[in-house]
Amino acid sequence: MFCRKNNLSVSARVWIPDAEEVWKSAELTKDYKNDDASLQLLLEDGANIEYKLDKKIKNLPYLRNPDILVGENDLTALSYLHEPAVLHNLKVRFIDSKLIYTYCGIVLVAINPYETLPIYGTDIINAYSGQNMGDMDPHIFAVAEEAYKQMARDERNQSIIVSGESGAGKTVSAKYAMRYFATVSGSASEANVEEKVLASNPIMEAIGNAKTTRNDNSSRFGKYIEIGFDSRYRIIGANMRTYLLEKSRVVFQADEERNYHIFYQLCASSHLPEFKALRLSSANDFLYTRQGRSPVIDGVDDTKELCTTRNAFTLLGINESYQMGLFQVLAAILHLGNVEIKDKDSDSSLIPPNNRHLTAFCELVGVTYQDMAQWLCHRKLKTATETYIKPLPRLQATNARDALSKHIYAKLFNWIVEHVNKALITNVKQHSFIGVLDIYGFETFEINSFEQFCINYANEKLQQQFNMHVFKLEQEEYMKEQIPWTLIDFYDNQPCINLIEAKMGILDLLDEECKMPKGSDDSWAQKLYNTHLKTCSLFEKPRMSNRAFIIQHFADKVEYQCEGFLEKNKDTVNEEQINVLKASKFDLLVELFQDELKATSPTGQVPGTGGRTRLSIKPGKSRETSSKEHKKTVGCQFRNSLQMLMETLNATTPHYVRCIKPNDFKLAFSFDPKRAVQQLRACGVLETIRISAAGFPSRWTYQEFFSRYRVLMKQKDVLPDKKLTCRNVLEKLVQDKDKYQFGKTKIFFRAGQVAYLEKLRADKLRVACIRIQKTIRCWLARKKYLRMRSAAITIQRFTRGYQARCLAKFLRRTQAATIIQKYQRMVVERKRYRQKQAAALAMQTILRAYLARQKYKALLREHKAVIIQKRIRGWLARCWYKRCLHSIVYLQCCIRRMKARRELKKLKIEARSVEHFKKLNKGMENKIMQLQRKVDDQHKENRVISEKLIGLETSYGAESERLRGELNRLRGVEEDAKNKANQVTSLLEELERLKRELTVTQQEKKTIEDWAQTYRDEMEKMVSELKDQNGLLKKDKDDLNRLIQEQSQQMTEKMARAITQETQQLVTDLNEERSRYQNLLTEHLRLEEKYDDLKEEINVSKPGHRRTDSTHSSNESEYTYNSEYTELEEGSRASEVRIDTSLTLKLQKRLTELEQEKQSLRDELENKEEQFQRARDDAEFKKARGAELEYESLKRQELESENKKLKHDLAEMRRSLLGDAATAAGAPGSPAYNVLLDQLNASCEELEVRKEEVLILRSQLVSQKEAMHHKETMTEPSIFVEDVSKLKDADELKQAYIGLKDTNRSAAPDFHKLNEDGELWLVNQGLKETIRLLEHQLQTQRRGYDNEVEALRGELQNVKEENNRQQQLLAQNLQLPPEARIEASLQHEITRLTNENLVRCSTCTQIHSDLMEQLEKQDRTIRKLKKQLKVYSKRIGEMGAGQTEGQTSPGQMVEEPIHPVNIPRREKDFQGMLEYKKEDELKLVKNLILELKPRGVAVNLIPGLPAYILFMCLRHADYVNDDQKVRTLLTSTINSIKKILKKRGDDFETVSFWLANTCRFLHCLKQYSGDEAFMKHNTTRQNEHSLSNFDLAEYRQVISDLAIQIYQQLIKCMENILQPMIVSGMLEHETIQGVSGVKPTGLRKRTSSIADEGTYTLDSILRQLSTFHSIMCQHGTDPELIKQVVKQQFYIIGAVTLNNLLLRKDMCSWSKGMQIRYNVSQLEEWLRDKGLMTCGAKETLEPLIQAAQLLQVKKKTDEDAEAICSMCHALTTAQIVKVLNLYTPVNEFEERVSVAFIRTIQTRLRDRCESPQLLMDTKMIYPVTFPFNPSSLALETIQIPSSLNLGFLTRV
Repeated sequence: MFCRKNNLSVSARVWIPDAEEVWKSAELTKDYKNDDASLQLLLEDGANIEYKLDKKIKNLPYLRNPDILVGENDLTALSYLHEPAVLHNLKVRFIDSKLIYTYCGIVLVAINPYETLPIYGTDIINAYSGQNMGDMDPHIFAVAEEAYKQMARDERNQSIIVSGESGAGKTVSAKYAMRYFATVSGSASEANVEEKVLASNPIMEAIGNAKTTRNDNSSRFGKYIEIGFDSRYRIIGANMRTYLLEKSRVVFQADEERNYHIFYQLCASSHLPEFKALRLSSANDFLYTRQGRSPVIDGVDDTKELCTTRNAFTLLGINESYQMGLFQVLAAILHLGNVEIKDKDSDSSLIPPNNRHLTAFCELVGVTYQDMAQWLCHRKLKTATETYIKPLPRLQATNARDALSKHIYAKLFNWIVEHVNKALITNVKQHSFIGVLDIYGFETFEINSFEQFCINYANEKLQQQFNMHVFKLEQEEYMKEQIPWTLIDFYDNQPCINLIEAKMGILDLLDEECKMPKGSDDSWAQKLYNTHLKTCSLFEKPRMSNRAFIIQHFADKVEYQCEGFLEKNKDTVNEEQINVLKASKFDLLVELFQDELKATSPTGQVPGTGGRTRLSIKPGKSRETSSKEHKKTVGCQFRNSLQMLMETLNATTPHYVRCIKPNDFKLAFSFDPKRAVQQLRACGVLETIRISAAGFPSRWTYQEFFSRYRVLMKQKDVLPDKKLTCRNVLEKLVQDKDKYQFGKTKIFFRAGQVAYLEKLRADKLRVACIRIQKTIRCWLARKKYLRMRSAAITIQRFTRGYQARCLAKFLRRTQAATIIQKYQRMVVERKRYRQKQAAALAMQTILRAYLARQKYKALLREHKAVIIQKRIRGWLARCWYKRCLHSIVYLQCCIRRMKARRELKKLKIEARSVEHFKKLNKGMENKIMQLQRKVDDQHKENRVISEKLIGLETSYGAESERLRGELNRLRGVEEDAKNKANQVTSLLEELERLKRELTVTQQEKKTIEDWAQTYRDEMEKMVSELKDQNGLLKKDKDDLNRLIQEQSQQMTEKMARAITQETQQLVTDLNEERSRYQNLLTEHLRLEEKYDDLKEEINVSKPGHRRTDSTHSSNESEYTYNSEYTELEEGSRASEVRIDTSLTLKLQKRLTELEQEKQSLRDELENKEEQFQRARDDAEFKKARGAELEYESLKRQELESENKKLKHDLAEMRRSLLGDAATAAGAPGSPAYNVLLDQLNASCEELEVRKEEVLILRSQLVSQKEAMHHKETMTEPSIFVEDVSKLKDADELKQAYIGLKDTNRSAAPDFHKLNEDGELWLVNQGLKETIRLLEHQLQTQRRGYDNEVEALRGELQNVKEENNRQQQLLAQNLQLPPEARIEASLQHEITRLTNENLVRCSTCTQIHSDLMEQLEKQDRTIRKLKKQLKVYSKRIGEMGAGQTEGQTSPGQMVEEPIHPVNIPRREKDFQGMLEYKKEDELKLVKNLILELKPRGVAVNLIPGLPAYILFMCLRHADYVNDDQKVRTLLTSTINSIKKILKKRGDDFETVSFWLANTCRFLHCLKQYSGDEAFMKHNTTRQNEHSLSNFDLAEYRQVISDLAIQIYQQLIKCMENILQPMIVSGMLEHETIQGVSGVKPTGLRKRTSSIADEGTYTLDSILRQLSTFHSIMCQHGTDPELIKQVVKQQFYIIGAVTLNNLLLRKDMCSWSKGMQIRYNVSQLEEWLRDKGLMTCGAKETLEPLIQAAQLLQVKKKTDEDAEAICSMCHALTTAQIVKVLNLYTPVNEFEERVSVAFIRTIQTRLRDRCESPQLLMDTKMIYPVTFPFNPSSLALETIQIPSSLNLGFLTRV
């Protein structure tokens, strides 16, 4: 009170009561004085009111908490603890922050959101697992984790008590708690007990939950589930107890309510075939399901729910027959409710005959119709002497029917609960348990009956237990801190409990009244009045009723109606009806009414004790008669069950969950203050607050107090001892020492003191802020003044300069104007003068021209007259001359005509005379003869000439055609000449006309010139305008070009982005495939470890003979590599064990499936990795393939003949060696020696010949790369592959095999020494591989031939096209003239030859490059063959020395030792190999792997030394061609590494060491494999060390898988080390001291499950990262692999930090954002120092960086929202909204984020396509890759230190 009076000053904020909102906020406008009768207040809506005070009690209003305390996780952290503060805090968290959980000391308050929230996933469970209760935001998982942790730590059973009224979410909370236990703890056996525990929920909800007006899934019974755990705290079973099932709901439901869900599920599924016999239909057809008139729940499918229920029954072992029996009983209850009973008379009733519902009921339960109809309407009464049957009125008969229905359902309910418990019991001994109590909360309705009385009685007992527990915890806290303990007065509800359950209490009187023959509710009510009305203050009688009573409960007064109490307490059922049912033919129904001990289990299980105390559903029953048991009242049973429950709870550590229903309308995130206050009062939350407020509710550690209130201290007050500093400061700040107490580790404050300290702190900060603001404003004002002064001076300078420039410009313009005027005047005068001069000259010219024209005209007239006279005179003379000439000619003609006529007449007279004829014919005969001869001669000449003419005709024909054409041309020319002559005439006429027109034209010229001048001016103007328009168009063109360029650039960028995105998508897909593959490897490893653990357990528990695994060979072929080394290790065991066959087969099947899936994923991964390489190689391969196939086929034939020759030489050499062995085998000069020398010389000569053949075979093997991926473990040596690849078909292969067998028979028994090249053994062992290779080669050749055919077809098509083109060109050339035709032909030929030359040049270039490449390959092959030849020579020499007497030819014995063949060789040179004996392999593995200490090797020796040693041993095994040795060495190595990692897998140094060595071993296998892709990085010497006989490609894959497993083990080990440091170092520790202000934490820290083990800082994380990095560098880990490890480390740091930030409201503040950004910068600095900035680790921290930025940016306007949306691209929408909801100001100067701003963010981010997951996956591991990293270290230079104890190894 004193505190409140002192703080009631102006601007103080208080709470006043309100009818609507319960409590309303107001602010004082006037200081309060002690004698004031009222307060002047200002409400939030701006209204001023006067608040009256009661003078007697001085009801001062409650003070409001500071704003920074509003929205706290723990209500006890509030400075003022009272009802309005609690209500307001819950409302702010629920409405504004969307947080449904809040701590209230030890109580978790859960408000039902009526909406599905994403806060119950597995990621959330993992985030809360292992965390302290106070470290994370309130959650049901935090309570469950606290219970689980305390169970494991304190070895004490736990209980979680979930209470609340209907619809508050009790069932859901209990369900999530059980889900948490099932997820975190797992199962102790393979029976999946946790699934069975969760499967019990749908069953119990179906038979025990129903829809009410307040809740769609209301539990109508209480239940207590004990979840049992073994000594390793894994779930082993469960047990369930139920309380007070609401049986009345079976026969009656209020409006808008439903019966139990199971009835509606059956009705909805009545159409199913298996339910036809139940005769069910719609729920509206049955009385028991239609009374509420709400048969359907929105969003619930009853058919699907029944499927879920049936699946749960099956999972719990209740088989189909029992399920159908249960449904049969339930259907019978529905039919029984529809049985209609009619009045027979006033005292009796009857059932009409053949009632179909009663018939259905009797058929379903297996009873007779007559008996059931009889006893439904009658009752048997017994007296001392007789028994008689009494008919029942219709109302009593109906009640008896309903009572029977309720009794059957109750029996069925108990039967299901019992068998669910049987299914959840196991034989494993229970070590501890956690109980989950889901029980009804305090209830008060308008009409309260027996059910509400029992519920409130149970809540009274629970509230008493809760109060005692809270009081006890408070006392323990005070005692632990050594603070004086004073008794706190708290409400004790023991009197109310005594009123109910004590002797002569309400229950006692009720039982007594039930025993009375004529007991009634009225008489019982009178007994209550008489007994308690005057003696107990908690018992009252209503004024207006004599059949009701009132009890003052701890939460509220409740009025109970007495009607029905006796009947419900008796729970009377007609015994004759029960007997009829017991006589049923239906076994399940009979079982329901038998003793529980005699009931059979549907699962066939026998309940096991297992060392656990099993609590029964009801109190233990005695073996008395059922009638006596039947008389036990419901109240008595409930009291006994409740007493057992309280004993159980008192024996456990309780944890409390109080569920609150925010409104009655099931609206999402809607808060009704009235309903909330009622429930807070009823559930005990306010009582907890009151108890806390009565003492010292606010508690601070000394460090928290010092950090928070450091601003209130002066420098001199700060002492090294922070505890003493806090004590001194607090004594100065708070004068009243009763307001605080100093504990050992904490300071305790009275209520209101924290608010007072916060006020002092805020005032101090406000003064400091004002001083800072003053200084800053002064600095800003001065800076602004200086800036304005400088601007003014600058303006003046520029203004004066401008004015001076203007004056100069004016003077220049004035001078220029004068000059312009001068010249202008001069021009005007000159123009005027010139005009006058021109006018005078023009007048003179016109006049003179006129006179000249007059004179010219006179002369012209005279000249024309003379011409006319001359022409007339000439014409007259010509006319006279023509007349004279014509007369003369006419005269001459007449004279000549007269002379001719005379001569004619004379000739006619001579012709008529005979003599004349004779003269003429004289000598005619001779002339005729001569002429005849001449004619013959002429005929001969004519024939000759005719022949000549025929020859000439052809020539003359053409010439005539040409002449004819020329004639035509000349005619045309003649016609043209004529036309032109005509044209000359016309042209002359035209000339005259033009002359005439010229005159007209000259006249018009002047006019046109004038018009042209005008037009020119207009055109110039138009041109200028067009130029302007052209300039604008050019500008538009430039703009358009720029726009086009920008669009083109945008399109280019868009395409680049699309390509980048597609590339990123491909990379993402590849990483996903890698991740999936590596996850499968992890699962495979886990199953292997589990399999090994099972074998070890079986070895320990069941000694005996052990069977060999039947899948040994298949596992070996699939490279599990477990068999050989297991045999080596276990070969000396005396006794072995037998493995469980079913389990072994199950595991083997699972392993096989995983191997198959792994193989498929591996193939897919390899395909993706080789996709780009193949795309690049396909083009070159297709070009060269056609020529290579033909060339290879020829060379293959040659090699076959060479191979036969070599085999023949080898056989001859063997025969020589064996044939002369008796004499002087191996001596110089001997046949064997000579043959050997001949063979060596022949080999040297053949070497040059075989170079090309070997080169082609090598290229062929490279082209068949795909086939190499499908080989067996040990692929054949290169020589064998070359030889086998020469065989074309199966016949040749068989012949080769038979020949080798014959050779083998003729050879010595030790053919491995004679046959060092391995041909015989390789052919014998690799027959299947050879066939497969040949088939693949045949397919490859077939594909090549197909490609050749396609190429030839293409060439044929090209030839056809070329032919068509040539024909077209020929046709075009024929149409040309001869000269043009020849020129076109020459041009075409030149073009064709040029193209052919170009093609030939390119072909020659390609061939030249191919030849150069083949030459390089040939040189490498020569070097390798020389090396092999030298090795073979050496081995043959050693072979001669190693022969014994047993090595003889048939029929001949060797008595003398065979002398070695001494072949001269160079001095010994180490080949980088280590030789060891077969029996030393175990010693090698033991010393080098199992017993090797990584620390010594890493510090003293070269990195990767074990890997080099193992590879050198492997090289020797390859060198001697011993495949068994190679196989066992690799298998032993792999198994040994797995074994050491299993033994020491938690040691980071060991795991890192073997990861580095495994990768180095893998790189060695690649570097020395002989593949060109890897050999190009080697030196010449290193290439000589390549493996020669075996291809270990598939072993490389197995070792790569092993490296992946080691990498994942390393990440897990590293995560286990970093996990405890991350939250403390990144979030909790103040790296920048004084920035983060510590806020009150309340009581939640008190429930911490572990003691403080020291605080980790950021430096701890950096030191640990440096340690990891240095260890990996010391071990020689590949730099790329170190980058991947660091990236994974930073991802874990970022993910864990962000997840904790999203789940901790106290961490979401501005100052914490700055701390996080500083910490991230330190991590980036560490990356920069280590040179790892490019490893991608920084990008993994991007979500955390953006979250920190989000905490620091402004969060007010729409611009801020847009900035946030663009900035936080790495965060999901759920994460952004979560951070904004959790944002909490630490100081008063910070502002909260408004709800409207959060809604704006959600709206802007609505279109994002992303996962709704809130938390990051901390278990995610990036897929690892092992880039090839060749070593420059020469193997021959490696020295083995003696400390490794490997003296049995010999350097070779």
